[in-house]
Amino acid sequence: MKTVDLRSDTVTSPSQAMRREMANAPVGDDVYGEDPTVNRLESMAAELLGKEAALFVPTGTMGNLLALLSHCGRGDEYIAGQEAHIYRWEGGGGAIFGGIQPQPIDFEEDGTLDLEKVRRVVKPADYHHPVTRLLCLENTQGGKVLPLDYLAKAAELAQGLGLSLHLDGARVFNAAVYLGVPVATIAAHFDSASVCLSKGLGAPAGTVLCASRELIGRARRWRKVAGGGMRQAGILAAAGIHALEKNLQRLTEDHENAELLAAGLGHIEELMVSQARTNILFVTPPAGSADRLRQTLATEGILLGGGDQIRLVTHLDVTGADVERTVVAFKRFFAARGN
Repeated sequence: MKTVDLRSDTVTSPSQAMRREMANAPVGDDVYGEDPTVNRLESMAAELLGKEAALFVPTGTMGNLLALLSHCGRGDEYIAGQEAHIYRWEGGGGAIFGGIQPQPIDFEEDGTLDLEKVRRVVKPADYHHPVTRLLCLENTQGGKVLPLDYLAKAAELAQGLGLSLHLDGARVFNAAVYLGVPVATIAAHFDSASVCLSKGLGAPAGTVLCASRELIGRARRWRKVAGGGMRQAGILAAAGIHALEKNLQRLTEDHENAELLAAGLGHIEELMVSQARTNILFVTPPAGSADRLRQTLATEGILLGGGDQIRLVTHLDVTGADVERTVVAFKRFFAARGN
């Protein structure tokens, strides 16, 4: 029985075509700048995002960390959402490596940060305070796409306050496909953007940090310090190239499957189901039933995320038939529970 894994879009397996390109990739020592496949990926990513340069790193966490270290100095501060990945889910790397202080604020319902709240938490020029250097936004945020006009206002605010603006773009290609715009249209508002290749794009690993040549120069040094110099990394970079060439437009299928999943689960009276947000939705079963739901569906080869509010994520390894099978399994669980 095929396993339908809805826990995250990080769980995808490389296709046979991607594996062939990885196996045949020309390689060199990337720490010396001599890996031709890495160099090609970095040039491709920089061009796609409309930036001067890019840096290939192992993970999205490292991409965000290098951005923090390159924008901020010890004792500086960055602003991010209370649930933002860069603040809450990356081990406090900015503080550990760089002595950089986070200033979290709550997300709004639509995934934005209230720009007036941002303005209020920027520290005044006073030696009692850290120096606020950077504003970090996340797109998508919980699957929610940040509107283009909001990004323009955020960039204007950041410029006016003397802040740099960083994008945690782990799923920014989902946002671009959803909005029907080139990803460069989104990235144009930011000084730097970290873009994950191993989520919806299906690569086994890798992120590209895109920015100016000057910032990428600083980030390249920090990559080495953080242990991210991967030598013959072209084997992984080839997967990223394949992902960018073959897997961008198909993200629409993931969005459509998420909508189908939300619609099917929405007919189950016992469930609270969110609207599908790109490739992500959330379901809340009755109190005390989430663990039993997870365990039961796991026996049927369907894996769900943790917590009482369960995140479901569609991706290239989830088909329309898998969505139908999942809806049937949910219905069967709640029908049995009611008997």
